[in-house]
Amino acid sequence: MPAAAQRGLWPEAQDTCTSLGLMLTVVLSVALARGLLRRHVHGPAAHAFVLEGLATFQLCFCTHELQLMGEQEPGHPTWPLTLTYFFSLVHGLTLAGTSSNPCGVMMQMLLGEMAPEAGAARLLAQLVAALGSRYCVGALWGLGLTGYHVGERSLACRNPIHVDLPKAVVVEAICSFIFHSVLLHCQEVRAKLRIHMLAALITFLVYAGGSLTGAIFNPALALSLHFKCFDEAFLQFFIVYWLAPSLGILLMILTFSLFLPWLYNNHTPNKKE
Repeated sequence: MPAAAQRGLWPEAQDTCTSLGLMLTVVLSVALARGLLRRHVHGPAAHAFVLEGLATFQLCFCTHELQLMGEQEPGHPTWPLTLTYFFSLVHGLTLAGTSSNPCGVMMQMLLGEMAPEAGAARLLAQLVAALGSRYCVGALWGLGLTGYHVGERSLACRNPIHVDLPKAVVVEAICSFIFHSVLLHCQEVRAKLRIHMLAALITFLVYAGGSLTGAIFNPALALSLHFKCFDEAFLQFFIVYWLAPSLGILLMILTFSLFLPWLYNNHTPNKKE
């Protein structure tokens, strides 16, 4: 390869390494904080609140950086999808015991697996961490550590919705339905295999719906990524990124808890006959 071409590639590789280094630093910092939390915080409510906040902060920060890296080469999605799979694995391995997603908390509450008070505390932790990660990202990008880190960029609204409102609602609802259905029904699968399954599923959903709505299916993450858009077009973004994933959860619970059992009972031959 000519020396000039190598010099042209070096800044891009350096920027990529810097972004990856930032994300891994946050992952390691959160892991350290979780370890300190286990030693020094013993109240279950406070423990769960801080854990959920740390997990949501890590998820949002890394997704901000992944989204930024993906925008540098929009015509070559393989690298961003590879990173999506890899960091989904990292989150699955390092954030055990947390959901980092208001829809996950909502699912647990509706299934009776979590008390409303505990669920409300976790939701609050997620929202605070989501907004906190946004401002931390803006501050870091303002330092100009890479060629594409610009502080003002984090304040702009970059609308990820490229379809009309009904289609956007369907996309986010279906993504939420599929992901949480798999999450609910693969609890008996070995942990190592389950993490790979969920990471592959997230990558597939991002590939399938990313060009339509971003395939976020996480209200806290959507708020962190697109806070300015919520400010400018609140109703549209509230419907797509808050109501639609919640609708997916409700449909999932109704399907597996009521409709399918009813269908099975009504089509099972009566043994007495």
